[in-house]
Amino acid sequence: MAEEEDDIHLVSELSEKQKREIAKWFLLNSPAGEIQYVAKDVRSVLNDDNAYDAAASEAFPLYNKSHMICLNLPGSTADVLITPFSEINENEYLDSRTAQVAKVDHVKQVCTEVRPASDQELPSAYIEDYRSALDAEIMKYVGEAYPKGVCSVYCTRGKEVEEPGSDFELVVVISAARHSPQNFCNGSWCSIWNVDFKDDLQIIEVRGRMQVGAHYFEEGNVQLDAKHECKDSTIFQSPDDCAFSLTNIIRHHETEYLAALQASYLSLPDTTFKDLRRKLPVTRTLFPWHNTMQFSLTRDITKELGIGK
Repeated sequence: MAEEEDDIHLVSELSEKQKREIAKWFLLNSPAGEIQYVAKDVRSVLNDDNAYDAAASEAFPLYNKSHMICLNLPGSTADVLITPFSEINENEYLDSRTAQVAKVDHVKQVCTEVRPASDQELPSAYIEDYRSALDAEIMKYVGEAYPKGVCSVYCTRGKEVEEPGSDFELVVVISAARHSPQNFCNGSWCSIWNVDFKDDLQIIEVRGRMQVGAHYFEEGNVQLDAKHECKDSTIFQSPDDCAFSLTNIIRHHETEYLAALQASYLSLPDTTFKDLRRKLPVTRTLFPWHNTMQFSLTRDITKELGIGK
């Protein structure tokens, strides 16, 4: 009871800005799929709706974009990914596949309404040929590799290009999550692939960023946050041929990274965990700290120093 009173007293001494920044930090560092649980506790601890609302309005949009959450479009079976690449403005996000723009309530994590995308918000027909071909191939790959995965392809540079002769860039986004809070376990996969079409060199440069997150919290708090970056390239071809080559590149690097992760964690018990354990002495028995008087050296030192008399 005294500790709770001390915590309340400490919170009351913080300034409005300090409360907001602390709350924002906790919200932004919530594990994948758990921000709503963290938000509930943060709100309760703060006991200040103004500070909480200010923190939530700043933290939720950043969290949603960094975790690339997927939301259902109203009145449709389609989804929209909340990413920096699909962002039209603070609360509107483009779904390239359906050519629609969803208005989002970040704090509630829902789409509130949807509208058709304008011509200015969509790429030209020439760019769309490359984007849609790549999107179709990536969808096939994600459907095979990630049971609960979603993906999208966006044009981030050169969407006004209408014919060969200019550079442009597409971004492939893949997001997959498995949330099982009833089993005290949540996990997520995010990968971003920048695909830079260089017309003058007739090559395509690929830069990939992959991130795996996991949280296990039954009688403890164990978190995994692994990241990996890679580069590759292929030749500039027709939309269908480019899509096929690029999807194979993405499949290769993601499969290789996941295999490396699996191998490293399978070896943990024999390597890292062994190094964390306290080594046994040559007798192969733990030192009996609870009963040191059984050793003659201890008895001799005790006798000589007059300890315990």
